[in-house]
Amino acid sequence: MTNRSLAVVCGAVLSSFLLASAPVSAADNPSPWVTAWATALQPIPQISSPPPLYRAPEVAGRTFRQIVYPTLSGEVARIHISNAYGKAPLVIEDLRIARSGAGAAIQVGTEARVTFGGKPAVSVPPGGEIDSDPVRVGIAAGVPYAVSSYMGREQNLIAWHRVSSQVNYLSMPGNHTGDASADAYRQRVTQFAWVTGVQVEAPSSATIAAIGDSITDGMRSSLNQNRRWPDALARRVAQSGDKSVAVVNLGISGNRLLTDSPCYGDALASRFGRDVLAQPGVKTVILLIGINDINFAAMPPHGGLDCDAPHTQVTVDGLIAGYKRVIAAAHARGVRIFGATLTPAALPPQREAIRTEVNQWIRTSHAFDGVVDFDAALRDPADPTRLRRSFDSGDQIHPSDAGYSAMADAIPLQPVVNSARK
Repeated sequence: MTNRSLAVVCGAVLSSFLLASAPVSAADNPSPWVTAWATALQPIPQISSPPPLYRAPEVAGRTFRQIVYPTLSGEVARIHISNAYGKAPLVIEDLRIARSGAGAAIQVGTEARVTFGGKPAVSVPPGGEIDSDPVRVGIAAGVPYAVSSYMGREQNLIAWHRVSSQVNYLSMPGNHTGDASADAYRQRVTQFAWVTGVQVEAPSSATIAAIGDSITDGMRSSLNQNRRWPDALARRVAQSGDKSVAVVNLGISGNRLLTDSPCYGDALASRFGRDVLAQPGVKTVILLIGINDINFAAMPPHGGLDCDAPHTQVTVDGLIAGYKRVIAAAHARGVRIFGATLTPAALPPQREAIRTEVNQWIRTSHAFDGVVDFDAALRDPADPTRLRRSFDSGDQIHPSDAGYSAMADAIPLQPVVNSARK
């Protein structure tokens, strides 16, 4: 079968899948809340002398201003806060949302205070999560918002989303949540923390959740440019005129399907319920995971912080069993899920054989509700084991901005638009 024929077949399958999975009325989504932006947390390695990439910034008594891009509009919003990996209460003394200006600045007159049970402060117990009170802020899809949280005086950062591909800001000591100016925000970081969702009241809408590893997370995409493939998909939906479908990114760089990591978070098969199925309004999932399971077994162990540990050997059957667990969890909640083929990574023959066989199962097993062939979209026609040169960011694994755009283009758009109009 040619690549073009395969793309047509996959498109037809995926079209049917998306049409079946998107909402057609408010009754399909009894809760009025729909996730418009989200991220997934991972624990920070708790060792005495971590390498620079894993040194958490000091947040106690400071204001953390995070820039987020919701992909669904709504007049009323709420903020989801997570202390999923906390060993002590997560204390936020003040939280506000506003339209983002340049850098750490916010647009004057757009700021709104976010409360919890009518109070400006909240203490989230270890392992807990909480939604804020509704706040009338007027969320516009595709527009950046600054979520500013003034942290408790003894607060430590022990969980984050490490690769945000977005510059966020830490202030000097003190409550600077209401500052329109960027003057107090002297420190830049490229992580998200605590704020794991922005939800809007939109009962006839739905969310597509993209979940996977660094290729979904957008590793090596342009900083502050929203060039990850889920971003490109969200733009295609918006440009089509559709206003009822959000796209959120729940990828974690380094994540594996089957194995937890000291740096890269819980195994996707374990975190799927919390990070995806618990998101309000999620009706559709795009799953791209497995290349790290294949690769990390061959990474040489090293002293200190070994992020690739455990170096677990995987088999095709083991990966398929993991996919089936995720599929069953999605179907048990009435969520449709389609699988994406693993993209080329210039693997040696033994590992390439696993990738090839896994992709064949994804394409032909009919275990998923639909298939997106990212492999076919990105591979070099002259050497299918490698990324096309124009789609390679330079490490032979992660796509360039153009590659991420090609991935979004490989997902049929019309079914999403049609389902929103029915």
